[in-house]
Amino acid sequence: MISIVCGVDVSKAKLDAAVLPVGSRGSFANDPEGIAALAAFCLEAGVELVVMEATGGLERQAYLALWERNLACALVNPRSVRRFAEAMGVLEKTDAIDADVIARFAHAIDVKPSPPPSPTQQRLSALVARLRQVTDDLVAQKQRRAAARDDETRQSLDEAIAFFVRQSKKLEGEIASMIDDDPLWARLAAAFRKIKGVASRTVARLMAELPEIGVYDNKAIAKLAGLAPLADDSGARSGKRRIRGGRAGVRSILFLVAAIAARFDDSLRDFRDRLLAVNRLDALTPKRSESSPGSAGVAVGV
Repeated sequence: MISIVCGVDVSKAKLDAAVLPVGSRGSFANDPEGIAALAAFCLEAGVELVVMEATGGLERQAYLALWERNLACALVNPRSVRRFAEAMGVLEKTDAIDADVIARFAHAIDVKPSPPPSPTQQRLSALVARLRQVTDDLVAQKQRRAAARDDETRQSLDEAIAFFVRQSKKLEGEIASMIDDDPLWARLAAAFRKIKGVASRTVARLMAELPEIGVYDNKAIAKLAGLAPLADDSGARSGKRRIRGGRAGVRSILFLVAAIAARFDDSLRDFRDRLLAVNRLDALTPKRSESSPGSAGVAVGV
């Protein structure tokens, strides 16, 4: 078990750090110079693991830079940390308190290092994210073009649309080349594209946002995507298993793909219909508790 942990609360401007059980604290700018100072601070304190919350990208620069300096890092779910704080009776919230709570959380659940993705994976994720941005911009420009009434405005919008179309095609080409050049990605892409309704952009997004696919088993992938029914049993009660958590972006695209693919694939459509039938049956089954008359100590849950 890792004994010396540095919890880092990340904000746009600064990085607040707390080292446990040493008790050292520090605050550093969230820029290259500040990150270098944070690394020196951790090395001096003998830190074995730096833990920070996943904050939508603000942590990315520090996370990668610390790994480059041979400091093991881990990213944790902010919601889990907040619930841990509340369970510990820590209701106050400041940057310094949050750093301390993150370190205590890491100690309590024995957080393990989470190495960064490979440079190739990072580039693919960046290209896919940029393609989504360009696509959104292109849709917005086309909507404005449809609403424009004067020639000068339409001409300006046409130029913007042409620019985003060029950007989109360039990004799509770079993404396709990356997937073709990677043996695993190429095999996965070929398998996905056999399903009608699965576009190349969908394949690229899955590769970028779910890099574990093709490496982990099916059950692990389902849980990562938030599609694995989770147990909800207690004593004799067998609760209904529901999905929750996981990667919302991946789950949303998979729901869309499944709906489209079911139109063309009879086996997928039949599988969907069976799941819906079971769900409707569960909804109609009356709930009985252990204490209800005639239950004989056996609960029938839904």
